[in-house]
Amino acid sequence: MGEKLDELDIKILVELQNDARKSLREIAEKLGVAEGTVYNRINKMRRIGVIERFIPVINHQKLGFNLIAVIGVTAEGGYLVEIEKEIAKEPNVTALYDVTGEFDMMLVAKFRDRETLNAFVKKVAGMEHVVKTYTMIVLNVVKETHGVDIERIFLGSEDIKTLRLED
Repeated sequence: MGEKLDELDIKILVELQNDARKSLREIAEKLGVAEGTVYNRINKMRRIGVIERFIPVINHQKLGFNLIAVIGVTAEGGYLVEIEKEIAKEPNVTALYDVTGEFDMMLVAKFRDRETLNAFVKKVAGMEHVVKTYTMIVLNVVKETHGVDIERIFLGSEDIKTLRLED
């Protein structure tokens, strides 16, 4: 691919990460560049896959999803991908990871009540080729974000002339 991002691209991403509803004009004025430059940079980052979507950050607790479960799942050899595809379809699942260690995958799911959580855990544990599950209930959310602090990571660094993208 060979695509690169520079400091201006990162600054635009920081602005969008803080508020994706900001107008191109607002971003351009804050960064001291032309509105067309911001437009072109955003389109480039969409084209190369750095920006996938513009979505709101929803407070799920306000919607009643006060129960968060972190579940480790062990699968029979050769069936991991098949099981992951099924679990990923579940509407309460917010994250699903292949992991190393005691489990083959870890998932995070949010629920409105214990009955729904219970039914979900039994469904996953009862799936064909699932060997075991281990469910942990989150007691307190200390930090939950859907991004990394790119401003502190990249703009705090002296060597951000260009950032080569991963394939």
